[in-house]
Amino acid sequence: MKFLIDNALSPLVAQALRKAGFDALHVREIGLQAEDDAVVFEKAAAQGRILVSADTDFGTILALREHSEPSVILFRRGTERRPQEQVRLLLMNLPHLHSVLEGGAIVVFDQNRIRVRSLPIS
Repeated sequence: MKFLIDNALSPLVAQALRKAGFDALHVREIGLQAEDDAVVFEKAAAQGRILVSADTDFGTILALREHSEPSVILFRRGTERRPQEQVRLLLMNLPHLHSVLEGGAIVVFDQNRIRVRSLPIS
């Protein structure tokens, strides 16, 4: 799996995912930190990357686009904000989420649960 980590999350998330063997980039590493969400979204789609963010605007973009890619992982309010804990949550759950993310999904980490919705959102 390949990931694009949005500016709403620390570059440490991308670094830790790389250490775990994943192809992960942070938007700062590719000069997209000041770009509009739509540009970041399109970059993830073009490169076949799963977009990881805490910015809920990406859910709106997904709904408006009506496409099945890219998959998006969102950390909602109330979830852990420390990068090492976000990575721990991701790594612990990716084996169970792999197939839905590959097929196109939005995965939302809430404080007490994980919600999964297949794409496209209709």
